This record gives sequence, structure tokens and C-alpha cells, in this order.
Amino acid sequence: MRTITQSVFGGPSVLQVTEVERPAPDHGQVLIKVGAAGYNPVDSVVRSGLFPLLGEPPFTLGWDVAGVIEETHPGVSAFQPGDEVFGLVGFPSAGNAYADYVVASPNEIVRKPARLTFEEAAALPLSGLTAWQALTGIARLDAGRRVLVHRAAGGVGHLAVQLAKQRGAYVIGTATAAKHEFLRGLGADQLIDHTAADFVTETEPVDVVLDLLGGEYAERSAAVLKPGGLLIGAIGGNLGITPERAAELGVRLQVLSVRPLAADLAALGALAETGRLKVHVEQAVPLAEAAKAHEIGETGRVTGKIVLVP
Repeated sequence: MRTITQSVFGGPSVLQVTEVERPAPDHGQVLIKVGAAGYNPVDSVVRSGLFPLLGEPPFTLGWDVAGVIEETHPGVSAFQPGDEVFGLVGFPSAGNAYADYVVASPNEIVRKPARLTFEEAAALPLSGLTAWQALTGIARLDAGRRVLVHRAAGGVGHLAVQLAKQRGAYVIGTATAAKHEFLRGLGADQLIDHTAADFVTETEPVDVVLDLLGGEYAERSAAVLKPGGLLIGAIGGNLGITPERAAELGVRLQVLSVRPLAADLAALGALAETGRLKVHVEQAVPLAEAAKAHEIGETGRVTGKIVLVP
């Protein structure tokens, strides 16, 4: 089978197509024929070496996957060959999803909603779990609360807007003006073009900020929170603020470490199945052109998600 590997850290060009033996499922595993694999920003920072999550190369990137069960190891009863599934595989260890086939544990995957294509399903796991665990787990969001979502049109953001709105929140998003119509269609109540206005002065105080930016934006995000409000840091790199500094500013900081929980995936899948959660795929890129997917993703202008298709 084909897999995308890298032998050194570097730019997108280090991603190479390699022919390897198809893996066999070990005890308690299934083999999935990949229908699509999701690209996430974390893929780029791991590839570059800025975030050496997988140690030194060689390794294969990718954690989001959707596909068809090809084979199960004896003893696995939850799935059968032919089942369509999606999930977050191996995270935060190597998931190896940039490939024609991938092995997974049954507790990392759930059945794919029939309503979703493989591309849409592969775009959902990491981004969807990030939004779900931030807003329903950490924030315990309920009706009447005000939520600010940064990068609202991105992979996590466009799902977070929908999840917050479904829970009765007033949803404010930052995004360029060209993406405002898209976000209004997802339920956003107020939109701020961060390239033309300062979100700190453009909104009334909020209860929760989902910070997908970090760095210099963190303290500015804290400034729009009500006293005792919650800043959720969901950026893997520079958070831009410490819990001690947040306390000095009179707000709370919670850092999200996303977990591949099947129950949460199933909840997201159920929303998608009924059409209450829409997954936007901006572009599907052939697996062999994984470097192109990274180049597109690193522009910072993607609406929704980029996926790879074998």
C-alpha cells in the first residue's frame, strides 16, 4: 500500500509517497481501508519539528480517518468487515492515517453517519472533538451565555459556532468579512472582521472565549471576558497566558487537551446524521499530493477543512 512518510523535519516537500506492506490488525484491532484522511494544523507543526509530538522521523502523519473496515482481529465484535467508520486514530501517538490502510482500536472509532461523505466524516474527528470537549465538557455551555470563537470559519471554529448555537448561546465570531455570510448560515449572531476592527472594542463582555489563536491574542481575549469568565486555550503552541496571569486579570484559564473518546465522537456523529451539525470541506486533495494539502492549510485562509483522499 501507499503511505506518506518523512525522513527529516522540514517544509511540505519532505512528505513523500512510500510503498510499504499493508498492516495486519493485531489483538483488539481492526484494519480500515481509508476513504479519506483529515489534515489538521497540528500536522504541519509536527512535520516541521516545531512540535515534536512523534519524536524524530521517520514517521507517518495523520489522525483523522474515515473508511471501511477491511479486516478485524479475532475477538473484535463491535465491528465487522464492510462497516463504514470514522475516528481519531492513535492520538497523540502516531496514527499513520496518511495511507491507503490504517489499523485502529475499536474504542477510537464509531460508525460513520450515512448522511456524511467519507471526506466530511474524515474532517470531523479532531476538530469536532476539540469544539465539543471545550464547549460541552469544559465550559458546560448552556442557554443565554455569550461565547466568542476565534478563527470562527476554520476547522474547529465552524463546528464550535454550531455547537454553541445549539446550546442556546449568543455566538460571536472573528473572521475576515468574506467569510461572514458562511458563518451567518451556521448561526453566528455577531461577526467581527479582525483585519478591520479590534474585537476587544467591538463586543460586549462575554462568558467564554474559545481561543484558537493564542500568543498576543490571549490577554486581549481575557480582556473581553466578564469577571470570572472562562478562557479556553485550544492552541497546541504558544498559549500566550498563564493561569496565574489569568487570575490576576480576574478570569479563569483552562487548557484543552483533546481526547479521542468514542462517546463524544458518537454524539458528534448523531448531530451530523440529523443535519444539525454541518461539516464543511473546502478541498479534497489526492493522498499522493499531501504536500499540497499542507501548503494550502498553512495559508491560514482555509474555510472549514482540507482532507486527503486515496
